[in-house]
Amino acid sequence: MKKLLLASALTLSALSFAQVQWKNTRFGLTGGLNYSRVANAHNPSGPRYTFQGGALALIPVGKANQFYIQPEVLYYGAGETGKDKDAKGKDGYDAVYANNYLSVPLYFKGYFSESASEFFGLVGPRFNFLVSQDVKNPPANRPYYDPDVTDPTQAPGVNGKAKSFNWGIGLGIGYSYKRQLEVALKYDLGLSDTYPGLAKEKGGSDKKKSEQVVALTLSYIFK
Repeated sequence: MKKLLLASALTLSALSFAQVQWKNTRFGLTGGLNYSRVANAHNPSGPRYTFQGGALALIPVGKANQFYIQPEVLYYGAGETGKDKDAKGKDGYDAVYANNYLSVPLYFKGYFSESASEFFGLVGPRFNFLVSQDVKNPPANRPYYDPDVTDPTQAPGVNGKAKSFNWGIGLGIGYSYKRQLEVALKYDLGLSDTYPGLAKEKGGSDKKKSEQVVALTLSYIFK
């Protein structure tokens, strides 16, 4: 929570003191493919491949045609899969832990020059609000990975329910063609515990279980 407050304060300070050119704001559409995993959860685990899509705003900062604030509103898929490669058939499982969010990243964006076609960098906080959680085929020996299942062999409250809100830091680099068509590679570093209910899992890890997402996106910004 302290990190969240600090990030919000820094963002508000930047917006308050920078020369934001609100009247020159442009809007666009963005979408892409996500590769996601969750650290220290659902052992053994693998990646989930999904997508994101939504809208963005490009708000100039200062008089140079180089620095911007770029807020986005996205439908954003994350989570992971589970596959026991050592079980050899009957005891194996092929699970999906699908977490879908309304995601609101707030990037500071800088083009490397004022050229119409140029590389750019992105950095800023990301706020994720859980829209849905879908668990398929959890392992028979860990039924509590399903948020609707309680296992009496575990401590009270141990389950795989995802947190309704999490946040992290977004980083990215990309290329813009004439400041309209843009492709970017983004990495979202989760800083929240995605599954706090697994902290007391017997034989599990008590480390924070945070979502990490790599995305390849394509955006079109209207004139």
